[in-house]
Amino acid sequence: MGWTDELYKIYENNCGEPDLLPVSHSTANAQIEIIIDEEGNFKGARTVDKSEAETVIPVTEDSGARSSGICPMPFADKLVYIAGDYSAFTEGKRSDNSEYYTKYMEQLYKWCNSEFTHKAVSALYSYLEKRTLMYDLVKSGVLIVDENSGKLAEKVKIAGIDQEDSFVRIVVNYSDIMHEAKTWKDITLHKSFVNFNGSIMSNNALCYATGEILPTTYKHPSKIRNSGDKAKLISSNDESGFTYRGRFSGKEEAISVSYDFSQKVHNALKWLISKKGMNFDNLTIVVWASQMQELPDIRKNFYDDFDEEFPESDNVPSTGEQYNEVLKKCIFGYKNKFNSDTKVMLLGLDAATTGRLSIAMYTELVGSEYLKNIETWHKNSAWMRYNVKFGKSVINSFSIYDIAECAFGTEQNGKLERPKMFNDVVLRLIPCITEGRKIPDDILNNLYIKASNPLAYDKDYNHRRILETACGMIRFNSKGAISMAYDKNETDRSYLYGCLLAIADKAESDTFEKGESRPTNAKRYWNAFSSRPYQTWQIIEEHLQPYLDKLGNYRTSYEKRIQEIMNKMDLKEFEDNSKLKPSYLLGYHHYLSYMYAKTTENNEEV
Repeated sequence: MGWTDELYKIYENNCGEPDLLPVSHSTANAQIEIIIDEEGNFKGARTVDKSEAETVIPVTEDSGARSSGICPMPFADKLVYIAGDYSAFTEGKRSDNSEYYTKYMEQLYKWCNSEFTHKAVSALYSYLEKRTLMYDLVKSGVLIVDENSGKLAEKVKIAGIDQEDSFVRIVVNYSDIMHEAKTWKDITLHKSFVNFNGSIMSNNALCYATGEILPTTYKHPSKIRNSGDKAKLISSNDESGFTYRGRFSGKEEAISVSYDFSQKVHNALKWLISKKGMNFDNLTIVVWASQMQELPDIRKNFYDDFDEEFPESDNVPSTGEQYNEVLKKCIFGYKNKFNSDTKVMLLGLDAATTGRLSIAMYTELVGSEYLKNIETWHKNSAWMRYNVKFGKSVINSFSIYDIAECAFGTEQNGKLERPKMFNDVVLRLIPCITEGRKIPDDILNNLYIKASNPLAYDKDYNHRRILETACGMIRFNSKGAISMAYDKNETDRSYLYGCLLAIADKAESDTFEKGESRPTNAKRYWNAFSSRPYQTWQIIEEHLQPYLDKLGNYRTSYEKRIQEIMNKMDLKEFEDNSKLKPSYLLGYHHYLSYMYAKTTENNEEV
């Protein structure tokens, strides 16, 4: 099935949920709230704070897609549409709002006098017919007028909006106190309009989605990602350009979707995004299960995603076996809620322009396969890395942010900033996490290059973070075959050269005075070492001698380590001056961690 069918099923299975918009409804940000009674008498008004401004409103096919021209909303709308005395308090080209007001009242009158009318509609029509809205708002202190002209004060705004452009929502004080007064939350009003709007719709045609003859629409909703979003997923209004490219004589032949299907699909998508949407700049990713079961967050590393399991650092896994066991338990918590036929959908939306949304990605996976791939990601990318929350290194996987920032980010003000191409990186990494694909070569190569250049970073922890990420991604591409700890039996030339670099780095840093912070010679020559290891090692080793002298009795320990590593390479391998493979980063990180662990165990300097 396609993404539209899955969204349609989500709507049908969850209609009635509080935040899931009914058909023929949208949202708007209200700046003013008026209160009237059942008889249409004004009772008060207030400004609406931005935090509570989002308001569910009825929309017609035309008003739901309005961008210009005169097209009134059926109920709540802007002052220019609903205020009969608008011109008495405003100036400018729209001060004469007679056409706006007339069309709005005519539309409201039809609903008011239909078989699907509602007390709120009758009350609003009775009040607006008096043409006193602006006067009442000024008298209530909601609208501010200039003392000299008597017109709305130009520089005064309500929640950042010019007073004359304010959107108004309605509260109706019913005699029946059990009735919902806030009309945007009144389910009976929603149903009233759905029935009324359905009764006046025509233009029946074949719906390509359902195969039924139903009222069709070519005006599809916007506000998909948020209430201010103008981009649309489906559009066919470019009749003079290249939309059809000669394949069809008109838009009707290109696509025909029923109004009901379009509304349900778009409203389901809005609902999913509000509940589960993940935003990466202009890219929005939403992941959902067919029965709306909870899913792991694909953005996060292991401890961020399952943080409720580890409130303190004392109970974090200290070995790979413990880590895998806890991971399996966490994933089983999700799997236990899945049915055998559960599916997981991943949908990515990107906006190249302000008016168009594109489907950047769409994937359907069997639920059990999806969770298995998530478990594999956390298991095979795991690495011993520093965790700020716990204040120590722990076994942990990597987040999308970690990889993108480390592979393509630049250091700004002491932090690795997200790259401009962040959206693209996210789209390429998600299949690695959810489908088990390998990390792309260019991402891995970028990590290799950055990890091989420690002097490019002012802060050591940024280079350490890049190094750890590179190691984790190398391990993931090996399907977890690489150990997270030093392997004494490893004979790979690049790995062993990485071990030598670690020894030189630690030996020199052990001679530093307290508080001394500078690059060691190992770090200074690191970049050259990765390209010409044999030649550069001779320079590093020569520079290391004065520092070994300072170590006194510990000199022998370091010299022994160097000799042990060199004995694992034959002379031909050692004298090979060709560029090191990324595995040298593993050797460096493994052996450095190994030496520090030995220091802790033996309470020695090395």
